[in-house]
Amino acid sequence: MRLTTRRRTATAAFTSAALVAMAGVGALLAVPAQAATGCKVEYKVTNQWPSGFGGDVVVTNLGDAVSSWKLGWSFGAGQQITQAWGGTATQSGAAVTISNAGWNGSLSTGATAQVGFNASWSGSNPVPTSFTLNGVTCTGGTTNPTSNPTTPPPTSNPTTPPPTSNPTTPPATGLVGWASQNGGTSGGGSAAATTVTSSSALVSAASGTGAAVVRVSGTISCSGMLAIGSNKTILGASGAKIVGCGLNIKNAKNVIVRNLTFDDWDDDAINVETSTNVWIDRNTFFTGYDGSVDTKRASDYVTISWNHFDGQDKNSLVGHSDDNGSQDRGKLRVTYHHNWFDGTNQRNPRVRFGNPVHVFNNLYSSVGSYGVASTMEAGVLVEGNYFENTDDTFHLGEGSSPAGSLVARNNHFVGSSAGQTGGSVKSIPYAYSLDTASSVKSIVSSGAGAR
Repeated sequence: MRLTTRRRTATAAFTSAALVAMAGVGALLAVPAQAATGCKVEYKVTNQWPSGFGGDVVVTNLGDAVSSWKLGWSFGAGQQITQAWGGTATQSGAAVTISNAGWNGSLSTGATAQVGFNASWSGSNPVPTSFTLNGVTCTGGTTNPTSNPTTPPPTSNPTTPPPTSNPTTPPATGLVGWASQNGGTSGGGSAAATTVTSSSALVSAASGTGAAVVRVSGTISCSGMLAIGSNKTILGASGAKIVGCGLNIKNAKNVIVRNLTFDDWDDDAINVETSTNVWIDRNTFFTGYDGSVDTKRASDYVTISWNHFDGQDKNSLVGHSDDNGSQDRGKLRVTYHHNWFDGTNQRNPRVRFGNPVHVFNNLYSSVGSYGVASTMEAGVLVEGNYFENTDDTFHLGEGSSPAGSLVARNNHFVGSSAGQTGGSVKSIPYAYSLDTASSVKSIVSSGAGAR
């Protein structure tokens, strides 16, 4: 089995551009006394629903290299940040401060750091109009305290935007899909992170129901399934791996798993069982014994997003048995979006009972047996996906399981043909932005997976 992660350094894709604010920011933290300073900020609302929204902030260093930073702004209508990634968020009244994470504090000239957040809103959601870095208001360019006003300006244009991605920062997209319902999914929220380097420390930090952020560092080698309690964020540091075992999210609520690489698991990589409000986001899955991510036994309100599934056979199951309808009917509502099914063989996903299960803006590359199967009373909406070199893209029924319902629309096919559809699917209750299907290959291949 492979024990190394294939890394990509491409620009992360935003899901929508509902609201955007651009500004230059002067003065960066830990800048030498005589250093030229300057910064530009892009603020974007990526998704919005009746009680909350997701946002991205990209900070570009236009001045000299720095070792750490703090970004500030004020919300104008009572918005409150509930969760952040790529940085640590604090809020006092309207004032928000984002401090760099451990992996993105150092910014060379032209480098960027990207953070994401979820927040609540009511009534209106205006974009912040002013940003600061270490208390200094945005200036829109660079300054040099030692320069003579008569000195000619540099030959390069300091306000020209550099590339808008930091290869060491996971792409930050707001929560979309079923996990945004039923009160939303915030995991450990703003709890201080506990760093773990062993399976025993991970299980200890992730136990119980108290809010906790557990940061996995390095490679954890283990066996079996590691129990994850409620109100937890399991977050991988750059390059973090779990090898030989998996995470068991059982009888839990409000759990996030992000930025981890899984390989050679001896059961499932992630098992979601009798659990609600679970968000599996921006992970890489190589190959192991059983499912990469399986959702079963009345689990509900699950979003599986921006993951790279690489080569697994029985990849991702929704509903484990045709005989479990008494427990599963009305549950198993799962959203799959912006995942890369890369040479996987089957179950991408295979669905029982869940209705609606929403499969949108995913990339299917050289999938072997089949892409999506709707079986046993399921209702699956397949839309805006990119299918490439995949003979059986989607169909009804599988094995001994009878046909469910499947509606397909706005998909893009390259070396693939449209699959089997039939029946009707319940309506999607949440807001989402659909990327053009023909663009999904470039968006997902550059943005999916752990960093």
